[in-house]
Amino acid sequence: MTPLTERAPREHGVPPRPPLARHPLRAEAVRGFAPWAGAAMLLVLTAALAAGSGQWQGGWAETRDEVHAVAILLGVPLALAAGCWQGGRERRRGTQEMLMVAVRGRTAVFLASALPVALWLVAGYAVATALAFLATWYCATGDRPHLGTPLADALVLASAALAGQVVGRLVAWRPAAPLLAATGYVVLGVTGYGDHGSVRHLAPFTTVPSASAPVWWQPPTMVVWTGGLAAAAVLAYTARRRAVALLPLVAATAAGTLLVQTGDGLWPTAPLARRQVCDTSTTPQICVNARYQGLLPQVTDALSGLTDRLEGVENLPVRFEDRPGPPGPDEVELPMITPIGWTVVRGRLTDPEEYAWAAGVTLQGRGECEELAPRVARTDEAVRHYLAPSPLQRHFDEDDARRARSSATARAELEAELAARERLASMGDGERRAWLSAYFATRDACGAEGVPTL
Repeated sequence: MTPLTERAPREHGVPPRPPLARHPLRAEAVRGFAPWAGAAMLLVLTAALAAGSGQWQGGWAETRDEVHAVAILLGVPLALAAGCWQGGRERRRGTQEMLMVAVRGRTAVFLASALPVALWLVAGYAVATALAFLATWYCATGDRPHLGTPLADALVLASAALAGQVVGRLVAWRPAAPLLAATGYVVLGVTGYGDHGSVRHLAPFTTVPSASAPVWWQPPTMVVWTGGLAAAAVLAYTARRRAVALLPLVAATAAGTLLVQTGDGLWPTAPLARRQVCDTSTTPQICVNARYQGLLPQVTDALSGLTDRLEGVENLPVRFEDRPGPPGPDEVELPMITPIGWTVVRGRLTDPEEYAWAAGVTLQGRGECEELAPRVARTDEAVRHYLAPSPLQRHFDEDDARRARSSATARAELEAELAARERLASMGDGERRAWLSAYFATRDACGAEGVPTL
């Protein structure tokens, strides 16, 4: 009986073909250091993303930027260290001289060791990115996923792993890997957050507003820049004719020149960020940035009490607007939705009452006034209290009452404020609409002249 591990000879006497030799990449990919490097990448990126999830969940641009930041600032140093440690493996094992006389060329031997680590690192990054996208998907407020930057970052991580492998082959020092990671982190942080002119656009990580989006060719150009440098380093170390390293170096130089010359034009304001989605059934109309159009029902509901009290009032702005730049002549800024993580967390308004109060403050104007007359400030406070009182108003009133018990001046001010609130609340509907119409006609006035009082 023929054992299961052997193939029986054919009946006509032809011996069986020998089993195919397994590719050396398979052994490197399934055993040893490479899988652990991928697991470390997944753990580090997932932990970093989860720690600040409230600042990016719900916004696709914010998710893109957060994944990009942790991938470059944490993932690239980790990839450099992993590649460097893998590069010193043969030296630690004492098999370096044996590999130098191997049948395969130096480039093939190098890639057989370096590619599995790079691929596992990219796999760990891909899983972390997929988890982040899934975490945003269920509470997304508009826009769409941005895939260009994550794909480019995956190739940047692979390039960092290859470059680290070269350093590990050249530097015979065990602490080289952590030192290389620390150096990479410092360099990336300084170039990404500092102001270094157009040179900062060569850095894989650059801080930009969430309303910006890279031009379509920026991610592939960044890949050519970083990948070209890594490929040049690999070929300069392994190729028999080291002049071939000039080819990727020339490509990297061309890509870097394009990035530097383009400068801030690499990250223009996204077209979607310049659009608005509006609810025209209210006065003023309520418009949110098209990137957060899913928030419009929540914002409209939060401001419903304010807009109901303004029904029939004249001299109001036409709309609350939410786009980059100052508002138009008949517009007023909507209270801030961004940055995500304050007013909005995971696609929900954190405090609708506070948001309505902030809308009432912006609607009143006078934000540029350095000082207001006491009677104007008292009138403004009464209008704010009528339209949308602050959730903390009770605490403010209790503090004012405490001060009033120990100061005659504070007591008089508190009595005047309460009386102003009472007079506005006790007006008939028609009288109140007429008074508010006259009041909002002077919303930009800093002086007391012409401002109706209570």
